[in-house]
Parts: sequence; structure tokens; C-alpha cells
Amino acid sequence: MIDALVHALPHVFAPANLLAVVIGSIAGLVVGALPGLTVTTGIAILIPITFGLDPLFALGMMAGMYNAGSYGGAIPAILMRVPGTPASVATILDGYEMTKRGEAAYALQVAVVSGVIGSALSAIALILFAPPLVKVSLLFGPAEYFWLAMLGLATISALLGDDLVKGVTASLIGLLIGTVGQDLTSGTERFTFGSLELMDGFSIVVLLTGLFALPPVFQMAEESIKEGMSAAALKFRKQRSVLREWRYFLPVWLRSSAIGVFIGIMPGAAGSMSSFLAYNDAKRVARSPETFGQGNPEGVAASEAGNGADNAAALIPALSLGIPGSGVAAIILGGLLVHGLRPGPQLFRDHPDVVYGFMLQMLLSAFLLLVVGGLAATRIFGQVLRLPRVVLAPLIILFVAIGVYAVNNAMFDLYILVGVGLVAYVMEKLGYPQAPVVLGLILGPMAESQLRLSLTISQGNPAVLVSSWVSIIIALLTALVLVTPLYRAWRERQRKPAAA
Repeated sequence: MIDALVHALPHVFAPANLLAVVIGSIAGLVVGALPGLTVTTGIAILIPITFGLDPLFALGMMAGMYNAGSYGGAIPAILMRVPGTPASVATILDGYEMTKRGEAAYALQVAVVSGVIGSALSAIALILFAPPLVKVSLLFGPAEYFWLAMLGLATISALLGDDLVKGVTASLIGLLIGTVGQDLTSGTERFTFGSLELMDGFSIVVLLTGLFALPPVFQMAEESIKEGMSAAALKFRKQRSVLREWRYFLPVWLRSSAIGVFIGIMPGAAGSMSSFLAYNDAKRVARSPETFGQGNPEGVAASEAGNGADNAAALIPALSLGIPGSGVAAIILGGLLVHGLRPGPQLFRDHPDVVYGFMLQMLLSAFLLLVVGGLAATRIFGQVLRLPRVVLAPLIILFVAIGVYAVNNAMFDLYILVGVGLVAYVMEKLGYPQAPVVLGLILGPMAESQLRLSLTISQGNPAVLVSSWVSIIIALLTALVLVTPLYRAWRERQRKPAAA
């Protein structure tokens, strides 16, 4: 492996391949920052463009777009509360609150440094630990993935907010929305009410934008009528350095990166789940968990480190077994096949310069993000804060409407956007968290398909769900996560009479 890495280094640092990583990083930053566009879309566009070019040049552009696009979603999330990507939803919770305090530059700095560290550690894991980590992923079958989805839902519902009932209710709403459309197994239409537009279910882009982008715009319009925008929120001044506070963030970075890498190597599990689980882990172990959701920089650090850490890790099963850990990894597999490279053990045997060169490009693009992402995000995108709310609110609505319409070129999506936005605004007023809705929407179909597959394999025997020690451990963790808030509430009730 060391010999292969040494032989790949000259190819990676060839001027043309370096330029490819830079171009991919800049393009990925823009793609990630524009709601409606995803890294998957960006790389899918790249594949035909790079056809016929040197494989390492093409993979360099993909590596740059992958890492930069994952971070790019944090820019509108922090500045405007618009999730650029599904994984940036967790970043909104504290990032936007920091922006409202006039700490937008610091929040972006925390996000980019955390994303770099997560991506770098993930790339190192890809290079050093691919074989043993692949063995871990092989322990997971349909039943284990079902419980993994349940654990993700339970964690978000129980730890994201102060009210377990409201958290679970929000998750159930997400699960219900996820059932809309045509059942992929039987072809039965569910909750479509005869509408052709609902045959494929709701667009995740439309729902994300409606849930998170419109409520703050409505709030902004409401406040601009009552009072002008505060001077504190308009300031985009120089903030303290994250690198000087590395001791404060180091535990969060390491734990969140470990979670991201672990989730990344689970085929099909990578994506937004890692950022949510990392965020909730940081909140669980924090000395002041009540400050999460109120502008705690640890929340931004955990979300972005977890998000970055599952990037290269998702390629571990993809390159070694041909099983993608995420949608982006699946597109990259297609890119490899276009260039005549078949994933699997033969890839490492027949094309070591290309595969190890690609791994090094993932590491290089992570560090390049510190320069490209930091400068661009802070100096260019941050200027949006200088606009008054009376101007900013309609601009955001216009920007969001164009992005949503461009997804399917359908007015129906705009109607759904407005409806979801109004419902989300009411939920926010009533204290219901929106993040569990998103995770219910994302994990619901995964849980349903894995449950059906498990029961089909076992011929309807439900005992298959606890037939392995991995399933039992994850099921117990799920129960523990749900019981913990109830136990804490019971302890609080016990203490109050004693104090009285």
C-alpha cells in the first residue's frame, strides 16, 4: 500500500490534476450553496464532461466537488437558514442563531474548519483502514439497517428539543410524508388522491426548503413591520480564530468524525444521518446541552465534522466491494465505470496509481477547502447580511422559488412549497422541532424497505429483527435513547417535592 501511495504522489501533484481538484472544489462550493442543486447532481453533470479525459483528472474534479459541495450547503444554512443540502439541516440549528447574534463570520469559520477536519480524517480512514472497515460493514444486513434507521429517528426525537412527545410527533409526521407516492414493492398508490404529481412522492428539495427557508422569511417580514433589523445582525466583522481555540473543539471534532466515518462505511446509510447523529452526540455529552439550538458553536462543529467525515468513508465499501455508501458514492462508481475502472479487489490490483491517487485527491481537496471555502464563504456569500430585512425577505423568497421551480419545472412544487412553509411556521410557533420531520422523511423509506426485506427473507418471522448480536445492541440503544428523557423527567419531578 505504501509503495502504491508513493507511486501515486507524482500523478496527484501533476499541474493538470491539481487544477482539476481546484476547479472541482470551486464548482462544488457553488453547487452546495445553491438550494435545489446537490453534489449528486453536480457530479452527474461532470461525468459526461470528463468522458475521454485522463481518469485521475476526472476523479480529481469529482473529489473536489464532493468535499466542497458537502460543506457548501452550510453557507446558506448559516446565513439565511436555507439548507443547501439535506445534511446541512443540523447546521441550521445553531449556525443561524449565531448569525442573528452577528457571529456569521465565526459560524462559517467553525463550519469550514470542522468540515476540513472531518473530511481529512475520513480520507485518512479511506487510505489506511479500508480492509478492516469493510469487514464491519459486512456485519450489517436488512434487520441491522432497520434498527439503525430506528436509532436515528429515536435519537433525533428524544434529544433534539425539550419535549419528547413533540419530537416523536414531528418524526411521525415525517414518516407519514415519506409514505406518499407509489409503493416500490407492490406498485400500490399511497395518499396520492389521484394526483399524478404525487406518484413519486414529495420532492425532498421542496420539503427541505419549505420547512427551513420560509418560516424565517415569514418571521423576518413580521419583525421588519414591527421594527428595523438590528445592527448586530448586520455586522460581518472579524471574529476570533477557530484554530486558536482548537483545544475547545478537538473532542467534538474527534467524536463527530468517528461517527461520520462509521456511518459512511455502512452501505446506503451515509448522508444526512451522520450530521444529525454527530450533533446529538455533542449535545448529549455537553456540559450545557440547553445552549444547543441557541447558537452554540459546538453544534455547528459537530454537524459539519460528521457531515465531512462520511464523504470518503462512503467510498470504502464502494471501491472495495462495489457497494456505494451514499448516493454520491454511487454516482462516482458510475464515473469509474465510464473510465473503464471496475470497482472491487481488481481495481486495487490493476490500477493502483488511479485508486490510491483518488484517495490522496480526497485528502488534498479536504485541505484545499480551507482556502477556497473559507475565503469565498466569508468574503462573498457573507455580504448578503448587509441587506436590510425589507429587501432580504422578498429576495430570499424569489431565490427559493426559482430554485424549487428549476428542480422539476412544475408549478405544483411551488404550491407544495408555500403549504409546507406555512405548516412549518405554525409548528415553529407551537414549539415543534422541524429536523425530526426531515429525518423521518429520509429514514422512513429506508426503514420500511429493510423491514420488508428482513421479513421476506425470514418468511414473515419477526424474530429475525433480533436474530444477531448487532441487531440486539442497536435495538437496546434505541430503547435507551427513548427512555433516557422519560427517566430525566421523572427525576426532575422527584426533586421538586423534595426541594419544596
